[in-house]
Amino acid sequence: MNKEIKVLFLGDIVGRMGRNAVKKFLSEHKGSYDFVIANVENASHGFGLTKKNHDELSEYGIDCMTSGNHIWDKKDIFEFIDESPVLIRPLNYHASVPGVGFREFNLDNAATAAGGGAKIIVLNLMGRTFMNPIDCPFVTLENFVKNHDIKNKIVIVDFHAEATAEKACMARFASNLGISAVLGTHTHIQTADEEIINDRLAFVTDVGFCGGRGGVIGMDYDISIHRLITSLPERFDVVKSDSSQINAVELIFDSNGLAKRISRLSMKYEEEKGED
Repeated sequence: MNKEIKVLFLGDIVGRMGRNAVKKFLSEHKGSYDFVIANVENASHGFGLTKKNHDELSEYGIDCMTSGNHIWDKKDIFEFIDESPVLIRPLNYHASVPGVGFREFNLDNAATAAGGGAKIIVLNLMGRTFMNPIDCPFVTLENFVKNHDIKNKIVIVDFHAEATAEKACMARFASNLGISAVLGTHTHIQTADEEIINDRLAFVTDVGFCGGRGGVIGMDYDISIHRLITSLPERFDVVKSDSSQINAVELIFDSNGLAKRISRLSMKYEEEKGED
């Protein structure tokens, strides 16, 4: 049996507008996917993740939540990150850091060529170029593959990184390790370079973001331009807008874990009023 497995990866969710857009999209389309992943490090007012928003997003149908450097911005993360069955943080943080860097899931509704339910591993890594010091993501991924059985499994890496060259290098590197997808996050701008590398790995430099339109990567324009002109450390705030957007990628894998297709998705929604 060689059933195609369809996965949705939602770009960084930014604040209430991002959550609202994801809620609406998944209420309409969740049934079209075997598995849904979303980056949630900016889901609570643009910085970090609260327990309330974690539970809310789970109810919308997100099967796995990835993150990045901003996941620590809401201090109550330390109270629930170890208990969450779906949330991961970058694997290349020091081993003493709370949380886990990957999770393996069984897809009971999708069979593999070897028989039984398909398995999907979601792994989070963070880049080092223009980012805070952290363990090497390339060595971390190589060690992961050496120590885990990934044969006939779908292995998706959320590579949370700043530099496009570092993301491109990670994709080529990972394709030689048997990884199924490397999906860039962090910069919030959806790139038009999606491709299948070495006939097995799906790649895009950045998936984009889910949140308010008309600002600067989901943040208020006036604050952003003031910071750039003055160099003063004014705190960013999420944009207030009449419309929001969904940026995502749809991925098709075969039952051996090989990527067959990656497609960008971009949608616009009129905003619903509410509290963040």
